[in-house]
Amino acid sequence: MSQPDLMSKAQEAAIYAKVTRRLIPLLFVSYVVAYLDRVNVGFAKLQMLSDLRFSDTVFGLGAGIFFIGYFLFEIPSNIVLHRVGARIWIARIMITWGLISGAMIFIDTPLTFYIVRFFLGAAEAGFFPGVILYITYWYPSQRRGKITTLFMTAVPLSGVIGGPLSGWIMQNMPGVGGLAGWQWMFVCEALPSILVGLVVFFYLQDRIRDANWLTEAEKQMLEAHIAQEAGRKSEHALAGMFANPRVWLMALIYFCLVMGLYGVGFWLPTLIKASGVKSALDVGLLSAIPYACATVVMLLVSHSADARRERRWHVAIPALAGGVGLVLSTMYADNAWLALAALTLATAGIITSLPLFWSLPTAILGGTAAAAGIALINSLGNLAGFVSPYLVGWLKDATHSTNIGMLALAGSLLAGAVLTLLVPGRLVNEAVD
Repeated sequence: MSQPDLMSKAQEAAIYAKVTRRLIPLLFVSYVVAYLDRVNVGFAKLQMLSDLRFSDTVFGLGAGIFFIGYFLFEIPSNIVLHRVGARIWIARIMITWGLISGAMIFIDTPLTFYIVRFFLGAAEAGFFPGVILYITYWYPSQRRGKITTLFMTAVPLSGVIGGPLSGWIMQNMPGVGGLAGWQWMFVCEALPSILVGLVVFFYLQDRIRDANWLTEAEKQMLEAHIAQEAGRKSEHALAGMFANPRVWLMALIYFCLVMGLYGVGFWLPTLIKASGVKSALDVGLLSAIPYACATVVMLLVSHSADARRERRWHVAIPALAGGVGLVLSTMYADNAWLALAALTLATAGIITSLPLFWSLPTAILGGTAAAAGIALINSLGNLAGFVSPYLVGWLKDATHSTNIGMLALAGSLLAGAVLTLLVPGRLVNEAVD
């Protein structure tokens, strides 16, 4: 028997813990600053719209057009990452998007708003699917549910950090250096992306074989597990991805979930303010509560999914809970605390469903199919990031209320829950057994 075969379960667990300590904290911090730069426009809206005289429809289109750039460049970006390595490409992505995010201070018309948001999406394209792909280079399926969730807790944590930080900057820095508070927010929150991108370049390793912090026996064990799993996965060229009905089902599910995610991400500050909260700092502090609760729920549900080796219901039930929370938020829109409780349920449900969703496509796609398939699913699904804020903004201008928009997003989450249960359980269960 080879040395990897002779390792005990405790030794294997210790090696994977070593890998996790080395990789996940940096990837986690990277995603915190990525998500913060993506959705901080929702806080800027509290001041920017009145300063620039933008309508809610203009805001919704500008917030969403990010995802058009993201869509167009995501698959090419992920294929480049697969070829040149995560270290160089993720560093390039982060530094570029940091520079463009800082350029938001120069917008003064709807057109410049749209242009900068488009190029921000193009710059960030490939980051998230690239990290999901990178995780498959190191962890087999049965370990990826927990690892992906650890990585994606960056989404709610960015809300916990970003809400109070954005509120404080916007309330305390207007007029400093001749810039508005929302302009200072974009500058201050762009700098970490550039700095972390430089750390990624010097710290990350592309593959198990490149890791000089692992012994030869540890590398062999990790590589053996990845090779064993690769034999059970399907391989397709990029063209084959477009003809694969399972990929389209995954993309449709993800589209439904992302509709809810960015409905909350871009409009949560507005919803809290509409319930009667006036101070930008108070809005920021209160917006941290839903994200803090979502962090805890994500970890608990992920542990349950790994312990039971079940994925579909652990995606569907949180998605359904997110829809219920959005419905309740419309019923109690005039009561700040009840609205916040409903939005907390919505945020926790929506955000919890997302990391476990990625256990589905990564369980059935491998190799080149994973690089192309993950990017295709993510890019098609993230078109909801364009549809969702624009739809809510247009409905708000048309009805003078966000309620209809929230109900539409709730319906999308319900559809996502139902579609998740259409994924053949046998395929997913075989991958995690």
